[in-house]
Amino acid sequence: MRQTIIRMKKIDAIIRKSKFHEVRQALHDVNVYFFSYWDVTGVGHEKKEHLYRGVAYSSSDIQRRYLSIVVNDDFVEKTVHAILEAAKTGEVGDGKIFVTPVEEAYRIRTGESGGLTLK
Repeated sequence: MRQTIIRMKKIDAIIRKSKFHEVRQALHDVNVYFFSYWDVTGVGHEKKEHLYRGVAYSSSDIQRRYLSIVVNDDFVEKTVHAILEAAKTGEVGDGKIFVTPVEEAYRIRTGESGGLTLK
């Protein structure tokens, strides 16, 4: 068996919750099917004004969806592009994308490590 090292990157994206379904479809369109996501609250430049019982108040707490995706280096550019295109509204608060290297990965079922595939 020949071992091939596959280099990987982690892509973290913080997007508007309203754009999640479009982003998910865009990721599926570029063959990225597995990722984790959860709802988060953050603080940013966007300010929301709320009305409660006739009193207006401002809040900087922003509801967003956080996506965590690990892909091979070959998929980084198309994954980031898919998110950028699908999540963009052109308004303040569209979100951020962060790309970081993945040094090690372990498959729990088999104990394989290091981002290796066996051929």
